[in-house]
Amino acid sequence: MLKIMLLSACLLPAGIAAAAPADEPPSFFAPLTDLPGVVSWKLLGQATTVKAKKGRMVPKYTPEISALDNTDVKVQGFMMPLEPGQKQKHFLLTVTSASCPFCLPAGPEGVVEIKSRTPVKFSYAPFIVQGKLKVLASDPMGLYYRMTDAAVVAQ
Repeated sequence: MLKIMLLSACLLPAGIAAAAPADEPPSFFAPLTDLPGVVSWKLLGQATTVKAKKGRMVPKYTPEISALDNTDVKVQGFMMPLEPGQKQKHFLLTVTSASCPFCLPAGPEGVVEIKSRTPVKFSYAPFIVQGKLKVLASDPMGLYYRMTDAAVVAQ
């Protein structure tokens, strides 16, 4: 229901929403395929949200996801800038392309916060980023994953 409300708040070009399966956000690109040596969004997407003390919602990870904490990994995705400009050092990498500058294209399991070593030129096309992945236990912004010391390895 929340996905539907968020998507209805965005103005999508005609036909985009109809092209996406009902359970996935719309995208201008074909869904990403799993690549050897690249962490799969299917794996990251297995994280769930559970109610903790005092009604707070926190992530719950599978053992496979927890094993990725503090390891050097590659993730493929789409850039969602957090600030204006052609080059970004701090941005979100998402499982699907953004269709609206004000809407996240996925839930927290489909987003990795990226802090790169050097500025990365904005692109609508998917690319692969490598860096140290942190699996977040309780981020104040509701993020599940953060990559630091990141660099683009394929575009």
